[in-house]
Amino acid sequence: MNIQKHEVLQRISDLGVVGIIIAKDVEDGVSSAEAVFEGGIDVLEISVSHPCALEIMVEIAERGRCKGATLGNGAVTDALSARRCIDAGAEFIGSFFFDDGVARVCNRAGVAYLPGVGSITEIGRAMEYGVDVVRAYPGDVLGPRFIKAASTAIPTARVMPLGGVAPVNLDDWFQSGAFAVVGGSGLLRPTGVEGDYQAIAKTAEHVVTQIALIRACLE
Repeated sequence: MNIQKHEVLQRISDLGVVGIIIAKDVEDGVSSAEAVFEGGIDVLEISVSHPCALEIMVEIAERGRCKGATLGNGAVTDALSARRCIDAGAEFIGSFFFDDGVARVCNRAGVAYLPGVGSITEIGRAMEYGVDVVRAYPGDVLGPRFIKAASTAIPTARVMPLGGVAPVNLDDWFQSGAFAVVGGSGLLRPTGVEGDYQAIAKTAEHVVTQIALIRACLE
């Protein structure tokens, strides 16, 4: 059973990072998820760009090594795909852009929808459809200043970057007011650790520690 939407968002807020699982096959996807979870990141997003994404998510849940993890799907592009993900157990839906059909499906299911946005106007439109948290995408193009500007224009907006997030710039994102960050290969799977799940776990642990320290300094 899906946990409540507000609980998912609170978990993301508390942790400060969503770990994107990018896999070459089912076994790699499950092992990567378990490594990231072991490192302390318990909000995991499996990209549907992989044809076996739903199988990976189900396998993660069934193996039980990520017990207590919040599992969602990313790169969702349409309402039908969103419905399939939710039926498979997704507790949140992420995407690179806003789609009103996906928003409606998520609203009916009570599932958090985290769409990508590239302008203040897009943030406002997404919020009109009940979106509570948006993703600045592409983050490496928009940069931390976009999040700061969004907070000024729409004080109730909660924004997290997707793309361009790395250990060296975490401080910049959180100083700009980021709700959290989305960690893909640049954050959790740096060059040289592909297939090294112990290294991935240590990287995830470092990210969690770093975010906690940054936030403590901002309080």
